Parts: sequence; structure tokens; C-alpha cells
Amino acid sequence: MQLSGWGNYPKINTKIHHFSEIEDLQSLLEQNDECIVRGMGRSYGDSSLASHVISTKNFNHILSFDEKSGLICCQAGVSLEEILDIFAPHGWFLPVTPGTKFITVGGAIASDVHGKNHHVHGSFSKHLLKMDVMLGNGKIVSCSPDQKKDLFWATCGGMGLTGVILTATFRLIRMETAYICQETLKARNLEHIMELFETSHDWTYSVAWIDCLSRGKSLGRSLLMRGEHATSAHLRDTPYHSSPLRIPLNHSLNIPFDCPDFLLNRYTIKAFNMLYYQKNTDSSQTSFVNYNQFFYPLDSIYSWNRIYGKRGFLQYQFVLPKAQSETGMKKILEEIAKSGLGSFLAVLKLFGPQEEGFLSFPESGYTLALDFPVVPKVMQLLHKLDYFVLYYGGKLYLTKDARMSSCMFKSSYPHNKKFSHLKQQFDTFQKFQSIQSKRLEI
Repeated sequence: MQLSGWGNYPKINTKIHHFSEIEDLQSLLEQNDECIVRGMGRSYGDSSLASHVISTKNFNHILSFDEKSGLICCQAGVSLEEILDIFAPHGWFLPVTPGTKFITVGGAIASDVHGKNHHVHGSFSKHLLKMDVMLGNGKIVSCSPDQKKDLFWATCGGMGLTGVILTATFRLIRMETAYICQETLKARNLEHIMELFETSHDWTYSVAWIDCLSRGKSLGRSLLMRGEHATSAHLRDTPYHSSPLRIPLNHSLNIPFDCPDFLLNRYTIKAFNMLYYQKNTDSSQTSFVNYNQFFYPLDSIYSWNRIYGKRGFLQYQFVLPKAQSETGMKKILEEIAKSGLGSFLAVLKLFGPQEEGFLSFPESGYTLALDFPVVPKVMQLLHKLDYFVLYYGGKLYLTKDARMSSCMFKSSYPHNKKFSHLKQQFDTFQKFQSIQSKRLEI
């Protein structure tokens, strides 16, 4: 069958294998020389593509939960959505979540996902207590930050290249209500939005939408959304007070077909960006929103990736060290604005210090994620942006990547040689390979 990542680029012909029992997985590994593991297919590029793909969708049971401590143990195919559906009504939430709940726990570990609270609580690996991994020879190894540390940290952010994640144990966090107290602030330009991020370090959650087509004095104008979990007292005078842990059913839209290519162009994107920025008439607005609205706004639009049409799209996410972020971001935004190839999904976040993962993406600084349709002019633009990302000491996110060069990867991930050495140690038969890992020569 034909398969792609969430960006619908590239597409390859592959064979998908499913398993629900350990013995079935061991048999699959014996039968296939090269394969990669795949959860819900929400990595954007080619990191979960190979000639043989092993799906964890049927390996999805919650094994235990401690109601006092929030300690959960589950199989790797359990999705974040399933965890929230079961435990959020009882006052439990995820310690770290990306911008979609439609990913598996195994995928969260393999990508070492980050969220709007990275500057405070780090990435997913920081909250992972232990996991079981099946190596290419069928052996199951338990590892943690204290035991089998090399396997643990190579697997966190390792894009599924060390083995098959089987189970994970981590701790959920308490919440009094299912709502977020959100404050939205307008920023005039890039310098202003970075000032707002720096003065928001005490807020648990912060994220900004940025207008990447604005120029001149308005370069980088943005909307900053920062939030905290609302308490019962916060909701006292709101309609949510009587049922603080219940949220309305999510009335989702669906994109049933691939949109025509002409729908997204510099004029429609520029108009969208202007309207979105102007929708907040005040410089500051406060509201209460449920966790779906705050953390997963795009999840309410099923198959939103079809907006980019049959050609697909690339998400370009990079991080720059904090000392270089303002200068580097300014140069990159100027280059994007000059090209006219803007993105209406442009998200800016502030990272804190990162854990020990050899291929984990976050590091202290600012990260920007942008979506672009797959057209030749975009490829030319991204090649230019690669130069600036490297020049300012940054790197690209492997989970979003579909085109980075091996040279850029090796130049920007300083622990890549150590990771490759560990991969050879744990994956002696080199079972786990993806289109991405071959392209990057990992």
C-alpha cells in the first residue's frame, strides 16, 4: 500500500504489519530484515516510512494506574487521546503534550515530544520513569534514567532506531478543572514578542502565533497565548463551575478531500494573517478555555493536512540558541517575508534546558515551526533557511523533517556519532531503518 507521514510527502509503497502479542512482534522481526515502527502516523516527514512498517496500533492496553500518585504504565500503542478520555474526567492530565493528542505514547518517546511548558517542565523524557524495549534480536530490555541509561537516552528522541518501545511508565499530573485560564497578548514585532516570553517565565504554558509575512517595523508581529490550569475558585462565576472536569463534546470539522493547490497562495495567507492578528482588538484579553481548545486547536479539524492538496506540505521547525535567537529569527523571518512564501501555521515557543537524549530536539532557546506547500520555490527557500539555521547554531526537528541533508544533520546534532555507535550496539542486525535514517546516514 502507499503510505506517507502527516505532511503527505513523500509517499512510498510499503507493507504494514500489525501485532497485538509479544510473540507476534518477535516473529515479525525475524521475518523482516529492515523495518521501522509507526504509531498514528503524525510525524510529518519520512521518519516512520520504510519498506516494512510495524504498526503499534493494536498494542494499546493500559496496564496499571495508581490513583494516589498518578503513576501510569501502558503499552506503547496507547494514544494521548485515550489517556485523556479516561483520566481527565478524574482530574489527571499529561505532564507534557505536543499540539496534537492523536499520537501514541511510543511516538511521544521516540520523538521526545515537547509542549507549551518546556521552559518549565522539559520534554516527555523528563517524566518517563522506565520503559521496556524490544531489540532487533527479539530480546526485551528494561531501561530507565538509572538502569541501562545509554539505551534509555538513545531511545528517547531516537526516532524508533534502537528498537520497539513496548511499555512506558510515567506520572500524570493533578488538575482541579479541565479548563485553562488563558491570557492573550498582542506583540508589535519580534523584539516585543520575545520580551513578552521573557516576562512570562512564571507561566506554566506559553506559545505564540507569528505573522511570518509582516515586514519592516511589524516584522514578527504575534499573539502570545499563556495559560495556567484553572482552579475551582477561578470558575466560580462561570458556566463551568458546576461540572469543572467535564468539557463539551468536540464538534469536529472534516476536510473530506484534497483541496485545490491554488487555495493557498501569498494573498490568501497574507489575508488570513492580517485577520487573525486583528481579531484581538485589545492588547490583552483573558478567557477560560477547555484543554482541547488550548492544547489541541487543530485536532478539531480532521484531516487538516488535506488543506495543502495532493502535493503535500513540509513543516520546517528549527531551534536557535537563546543568545542567537533574536538576530537569527529576524534574519530568517526577513528571508521568508521577502520570498512571499508565508505560512499561516507559524508557531513560536521558548525552550528551557534539555535532558540527555542524544537526538532530542529541544535546547535552551526559541523554536519556530512553519508549514509550506511542497513546490520548487519552497525547496529553494528552505535551502536558504538551512544556511541561517546552521550559521546561528541551530538545528531542525527530526519528527518534522522530510528533506534535511546528511551534512546538516551531522553538523547540527553534536551527539550523532555517539548515537550511531549505540545504535550499532543495540541493533546489531541493523533492523530498524527508515527512509529518513538512510537519507541522514544515521
